[in-house]
Amino acid sequence: MGSSVKNSLLWVFEPFEDDPGFMRKRLFGFEAAYVDGLLCLAVGDGEEPWNGLLVCTSRDRHADLTREFAQLAPHPVLGKWLYLSQREEEFEQVARVVVEAVKRRDLRVGVEPGVRKKRAKTVIGS
Repeated sequence: MGSSVKNSLLWVFEPFEDDPGFMRKRLFGFEAAYVDGLLCLAVGDGEEPWNGLLVCTSRDRHADLTREFAQLAPHPVLGKWLYLSQREEEFEQVARVVVEAVKRRDLRVGVEPGVRKKRAKTVIGS
């Protein structure tokens, strides 16, 4: 049974709507943007620190990205990814610029999505 509550930050993904490489999917309590098969962004409108934009990247790219986007900071729980809180005064403007970078296929953003491992079925009483 899915949630009937719509994420108020889905507007962030609107610039991708005509991009053939774009796919949107639920990711835990977030909506995630995949571009060309890479997990690039996620948005959530819950309580802090789950209220804003997650930029999916690797730690070795943090310094370069935060030099360009000073409002981004490592997420306090998912430290491998960068975070822009919706509380940030310039949230909308920065989110739009980050999205444009992803649309241009900025190589600093995007990670291979994790592959779910299928559980082996346990046979009881054999």
